[in-house]
Amino acid sequence: MQARQGLAGPTSEGLDEDVFADCELAARASTALNLTGASIRDNSYPGEPEDPVARGALVRGAPSIILPHQEASYVRHIALDIGGSLIKLVYFSPDHHEGQELTTPGMARQSSGHHHKGGRMHFVKFETARIDDCLDFIQAKGLHRCTLRDGSSREVRVKATGGGAIRFAEIFKVRLGLVLEREDEIGCAVGGCNFLLRTITHEAFAFEASQAQFVPSISVDSELFPYLLVNIGSGVSIIRVDGPGEGQFSRVSGSSVGGGTFWGLCKLLTGVRDFDDMLELSMQGNNSNVDMLVGDIYGGRDYSSIGLSASTIACSFGKVVGQDKELEEYNPADVSMSLCRMVAYNIGQLAYLNAKRYDLKRVFFGGFFIRGHPYTMETISFAIKFWSQVGATLMVFDILP
Repeated sequence: MQARQGLAGPTSEGLDEDVFADCELAARASTALNLTGASIRDNSYPGEPEDPVARGALVRGAPSIILPHQEASYVRHIALDIGGSLIKLVYFSPDHHEGQELTTPGMARQSSGHHHKGGRMHFVKFETARIDDCLDFIQAKGLHRCTLRDGSSREVRVKATGGGAIRFAEIFKVRLGLVLEREDEIGCAVGGCNFLLRTITHEAFAFEASQAQFVPSISVDSELFPYLLVNIGSGVSIIRVDGPGEGQFSRVSGSSVGGGTFWGLCKLLTGVRDFDDMLELSMQGNNSNVDMLVGDIYGGRDYSSIGLSASTIACSFGKVVGQDKELEEYNPADVSMSLCRMVAYNIGQLAYLNAKRYDLKRVFFGGFFIRGHPYTMETISFAIKFWSQVGATLMVFDILP
């Protein structure tokens, strides 16, 4: 889970007074959204139209947010997170009203002089290796343009996080005329997490026995802070958050074994390219065909004296060592499940150890590796529970998709 602060607004240098007023309104609207009556709409809902421009985008599982009271004529929302594996794009599109002249999804001019309300925030993802798909999408949607009252266009500055905000800055400038203004990635993640947890009901939930147990928004700071945020992207960042103020957080740990590890290894070993297909494949496999379990070592028995059941994984992919088989002889689903569990269990253990180290009772997970996938959430949930029992400490935890 990441949220962006201070989304895009056009520059105001060198503009005449009339144009400057338009840009100021757009800039003000882009720093504060009207969340009154906001709701989430899943793109998979029956009757939800497919976006013909979304070629190359990873749109599955990416719902939009309906903002019925947002001043559509004054909003210009577009922001980017350009990570090592994925590019995440958020943008606003106004609802169409009779008498409204649409210029771009970012700004609309009203021929009647009235300011209509309503629109939605869209969330789209692209593979970083296929950055041209992202650039084509922005260009086709007209998100790179800022059309002013006099019909002219001005340079657009876009808030962006991630290493790609530096790496690809020149490409965005040359190809689209966009200026990427880099924001601190962890600061934005923490700020967005604080906002969601304190404002949005049912944004966080615990996941147990394939069921989500939603947690209401937490308005009292003493009931929320401190907590541990485990942000799972290509790698993993583990952040201790002590309060709502700026700088009241610190990165206390992390790991190079994250979502990108699962994606890369799964692609090498199974030939599957799409991340969603990999996660779906993992639900169909049997990891015991490749993982060495405690029962494999102890003749099918538990190691009860230290709390290990026969089904506990003793060594990920350990059974492969003693098998005289080629890669193509293995079931890709078994391999995918083993990889998913290996990565998820490792993340869960790291989260538990850091929570124990800092005596934190609330752990929140977020990032693309989670993304509402039940099996991944179940695996991390199991890992936390397993280590909590070993350490004789009961932890309260929630997962942010």
